[in-house]
Formats: sequence, structure tokens, C-alpha cells
Amino acid sequence: MLKLSRLTDYAVAALVRLSAAEGVETSPGIAAAIGVPEPTVAKVLKALAGQGLVISTRGARGGYRLGRPLSGIAVAEVICAIDGPIALTSCVEGATSTCESQSLCPVAGRWDPVNEAIRKALTDITLADMAAAALPPGLRLPQPMNEVA
Repeated sequence: MLKLSRLTDYAVAALVRLSAAEGVETSPGIAAAIGVPEPTVAKVLKALAGQGLVISTRGARGGYRLGRPLSGIAVAEVICAIDGPIALTSCVEGATSTCESQSLCPVAGRWDPVNEAIRKALTDITLADMAAAALPPGLRLPQPMNEVA
């Protein structure tokens, strides 16, 4: 089963929450809003800040804000910020681990097209798409049609 980590799920929730905030939002405020313990939210926000997805401001009026609009943040970026490169198996390009059976495996290296298709799909979906999908279909605005030349 292909499954994202809880931290990635929390990161998406925190980013969507930040998009609704006016100004900066504190880590405890985000934690309370999304129902996740504050230390976990702080860990997620630190990782997101490291990739420029959020911007932190120190001080009494400090907190976090989005680094760019949700429409400019791909799901793949969030996954990579929290979990590292998208790699279905240890023998795909970009994997951080190695496979002990790679020399004997009849499908070694053949997962690359599958991995790339999943990576592309996750790159094509933005957090704005996910935020819009949370609305009931009757409340969603129609998507603009792309003209085909």
C-alpha cells in the first residue's frame, strides 16, 4: 500500500490553515485549529520553513505565513519537504536507500516509469486544488477551460 506519512498529512492541513489566516499564525494557534499536538506542528513548520513553503517571523508578534499562495505549492513539494524524495522502491532514481536484492531482481530499475508518473501526478496537484476539493461540489467554482489550439 502506498501511504503518505502522518506528518505530510499534518503539513498539508497546516498549510491550508495558513492560507485562511490574515497575517501570521502561531504554532499553537495552528495546532488548535487542526487538532494536532503543538510540538508536532512546530516540527512540521520547521521542515516547511526549511524549504521556503512557510516563512517564520520571530518576536512577540511572530508566527508563520505562507511562502507563496496555495496555487503555487504542489503536493509533491510538501511530500519532499517532510518525507524526502518520492521513491516507491529503493531501486528507483532518486531513492535514498539501496536494495539488498538489486543484483538478482528481475525488475530492478523498471519501477522508474511508475515512480515518475506518480511524481508527475503529485506535482500537477496543488494545495489550492486540495483546498477546493474540501468544499461540497455545489459550492466549488468552475475551473477555467484550457483552450486547445
